[in-house]
Amino acid sequence: MKVEIDENSGFCFGVVNAIAKAEEELQQGELYCIGDIVHNNLEVDRLKGLGLRTIDHEAFADLRDCRVLFRAHGEPPSSYALAEKNNIEVIDASCPVVLNLQQKIRAAYERVKANGGQLVIYGKRGHAEVNGLVAQTNGEALVVEREEDLKEIDFSRLVILFSQTTKSLDGFKRIEELVRASARGGVEVNDTICRKVANRIPQLREFAVRHDVVLFVSGEKSSNGKQLFAVCREANPRTYFVQGVADLSDEMFEGAESVGISGATSTPRWVMEEIKNAVI
Repeated sequence: MKVEIDENSGFCFGVVNAIAKAEEELQQGELYCIGDIVHNNLEVDRLKGLGLRTIDHEAFADLRDCRVLFRAHGEPPSSYALAEKNNIEVIDASCPVVLNLQQKIRAAYERVKANGGQLVIYGKRGHAEVNGLVAQTNGEALVVEREEDLKEIDFSRLVILFSQTTKSLDGFKRIEELVRASARGGVEVNDTICRKVANRIPQLREFAVRHDVVLFVSGEKSSNGKQLFAVCREANPRTYFVQGVADLSDEMFEGAESVGISGATSTPRWVMEEIKNAVI
């Protein structure tokens, strides 16, 4: 049976950078990380074995005189202020794309807060990246996840639209279309989707149809993984969501001559290699 790993799958630059920094800093001793460094339990467990301690923001507030890694999703300004106050050394692994977006949103907010402009972010409520983006506006930005959320926008005011970096480009274009159709006070649109993620979709569709069976490898917490899995399954109904070798079963491969293995931007290459070896 032919088994192929999707060459376009696996860690994006931001995740590669964060993990490399974590591995380097762990050689010097204890290191904390606010939230899972990547939405993949197997990779989180691997780094835990090297000494990385995952904490939440509440625990972060109690730390003093230590080192803390800020993961690729980015952190709000309050985290930097707290680190300085408590003599915490920040290992900043925020993705450059996310940092650039934070700066754009902060600049837009400062520009329009006096004249009633309204910042809207297309993204997932509660997502770490989105929390950091909203914080650039003192919590005033409105987050929309789906079309029905648009009713919360005051279209008599200027609407300035941004997007979480990992959202679907098609989804963003649909939200943009609806916002433009309803806007009475003007609209400014900023396409801030990371093309590393957006470009994966046509590539993934092409990869999925080339194989009898597709194994899509991702952690359950990965919103990017859920999005790309849905794309893959639409292109090939014999697509299975798996986290690791333990999720494989013989029934998945009945009658298959070709198996494709793909994954989210948070999926380690070594996990996909393990799955390939198990299938072969």
